[in-house]
Amino acid sequence: MNNTLINIAEQIDRNAQNAQKKQKALKTQLIYAFNGTGKTRLSQAFKEFIVSQQDKTDKGDSSALTRHKILYYNAFTEDLFVWNNNQYQQGEHQLSIQPNSFTDWILKEQGQEQNVARYFQAYTQHNLTPHFNEDFSAITFSLAAGNDQRIDNIKISKGEENNLIWSIFFTLISLVIAERNIAEKSERSTNEFDQLRYIFIDDPVSSLDENHLIQLAADIAQLIKSNESDIKFIITTHNSLFYNVLYNELKLPNGYILRRLADGYFELENKQGDSNHSFSYHLYLKQLLQEAIKENKIEKYHFTLLRNLYEKTACFLGYRHWSDLLPDDRDVYLTRIINFTSHSTLSNEMVPEPSEPEKQIVAFLLNHLLENYNFN
Repeated sequence: MNNTLINIAEQIDRNAQNAQKKQKALKTQLIYAFNGTGKTRLSQAFKEFIVSQQDKTDKGDSSALTRHKILYYNAFTEDLFVWNNNQYQQGEHQLSIQPNSFTDWILKEQGQEQNVARYFQAYTQHNLTPHFNEDFSAITFSLAAGNDQRIDNIKISKGEENNLIWSIFFTLISLVIAERNIAEKSERSTNEFDQLRYIFIDDPVSSLDENHLIQLAADIAQLIKSNESDIKFIITTHNSLFYNVLYNELKLPNGYILRRLADGYFELENKQGDSNHSFSYHLYLKQLLQEAIKENKIEKYHFTLLRNLYEKTACFLGYRHWSDLLPDDRDVYLTRIINFTSHSTLSNEMVPEPSEPEKQIVAFLLNHLLENYNFN
């Protein structure tokens, strides 16, 4: 079938409507696509499709009408932020915020700059701090250098900039879900999002290392689980690890793969199971762990990868619990893994970095799995 991206957008909307008619909860549609397939264009096409479905009685600015139905994060969201070269000439690196209701509501009206900073530091580094000016039209950055000193007016990297923009968006949608979870409309602090149907998230992981990527996926999953409203999420990604964490955290019945065909048209293929069924994700996990052990670069997220590999092996072999595959002193090893994989979302009680003995546990448990359960 010759599907354009608008046809694919219509199919996504139809999936949600059909599930609702069957009284099935379909809160998330997760879509995998290789880079260059058209994920960002799909997010734009979906927005256009939703606009085309607006009630003909709606009046006013089209961007405002769109916001009533859909919020979306994609590469175009970054266009709201630009470095001010005039301020640079005066010795200050300043990231300007283009006038928009998106940041006005979250920063000016809701006063969420501290939460934005908290998320940003969690996805980058804790000594890198954004500073919003008085009218929230620009941001500067400082880096704590130790000994109660800091370096002001630094220019952050493109990746850090992307993480800041995501942190603002994530703060926004977290508040939106909290508002919509209030059943009585009269008790909400705003009715701006009463008609919101979709939140579209297009590949927020391009600038994250694997540790922060897993944390981000866990944070999104926790937000979706907390969603008691009828708002639906559409998430696209090119990253198999991000896809798998979301797929398993949300216990989705299926996902999708977006493919661009040779003739320039597209198809959205229903895919049962996580990416193990289509691109050998378990072998990718095994490779990542072996490389980290070989280079002695084991970090907290490697415990998550190890647990993921155990879970998938147990599922394949028919074990009821993945912990059944652990060696003797099972509870000791289970506790160690759980301590590093609890996904406590950006809490102040951060899990410390693994010690040398804990790093050795990763190597021991990986070898135990490979030697005892016939990995080739």
